[in-house]
Amino acid sequence: MNTKKAESRPAKATIGPVATPAFGRIGIYRHSRAGLLAAAVFLAFCGGIALGDHPMSLVDVVRALAGSGDRFALLTVRELRLPRALVGLLAGAAFGVSGAVFQTVTRNPLASPDLIGIAAGAATAVVAGIVLGVDLPALGLAGGLLTAVVIYLLAWNRGTTGYRIILVGIGISWICTSATSYLLSRARLPDAQRAVGWLVGTLNGRTWDQVRPLATVVILLVPLVLLGSGWLRTLQLGDDVATGLGTPVQRARLVLLLAAVGLVAFATAAAGPVAFVALAAPQIARRLTGAPAPPVIASGLTGALVVLAADLVAREIPVPVGVVTGALGAPFLMWLIVGRTRLA
Repeated sequence: MNTKKAESRPAKATIGPVATPAFGRIGIYRHSRAGLLAAAVFLAFCGGIALGDHPMSLVDVVRALAGSGDRFALLTVRELRLPRALVGLLAGAAFGVSGAVFQTVTRNPLASPDLIGIAAGAATAVVAGIVLGVDLPALGLAGGLLTAVVIYLLAWNRGTTGYRIILVGIGISWICTSATSYLLSRARLPDAQRAVGWLVGTLNGRTWDQVRPLATVVILLVPLVLLGSGWLRTLQLGDDVATGLGTPVQRARLVLLLAAVGLVAFATAAAGPVAFVALAAPQIARRLTGAPAPPVIASGLTGALVVLAADLVAREIPVPVGVVTGALGAPFLMWLIVGRTRLA
């Protein structure tokens, strides 16, 4: 009788022990890949400092960064080469994090600030400043924010969707590109040459004046994006599901996009509109970590690695860093488009 009662009882659901090891292995796998990315970024960072008219060993670079070594090494590393490497590191990280936010919020791997007009708006503002003789780091932020506001308002129809943001952004991008071309046609030759060199995307001649505002923005806005990572996880499920889970969809989208715009605007002002980093870095990071959506930290590390590695290549050719990222990013974009077409 007791046996029959025991057999009739429903089996208890097992929680934790069965699923935990698998999820634990996935977490360890992702963290190990992120650790490898961080190590690769550090090596590329030190390698960029080591290169120059007077090459240095990686050991000497690390010693100089730690504050030891001879006076010549300290001067070369800290005053001459470190600002360039820091701009590459910070700008790449900013582009990567910004791209991850845009692609997650719009739920489209083809959405990135340099394709939907944000970088183009920041570039137009900076070029206008160069042409008019008003060279301020805040111009990039103002141009990016103004462009983002225009895109958001034009895409608004009782709310916004990723699809509408992308379509409106592409149109705004072409308007900003046309405005930039007009400004270049009206500029004096020295100003036009300077603006064209900056528009390609370059780390040449970077100083602490570019490092300080960019570092401040990255330190402030990247933690803000990480605090909103819960919103990112629910937004990637769609607006209806996110609303059902208690996410304030429109407010969350606006806050995250503003943070992403600030990152890409200051990165563009410091290094120029380095092409395709914001597009490619989140997708590379997603495939490296096996995450269902672009991971924020890994995307930032990948963006930094892409820019620093491209700068190493650019010094050997020599060409601006934006030429290298553009040459590598264009095939990656076509591969993404072809992949989505096959899945459709």
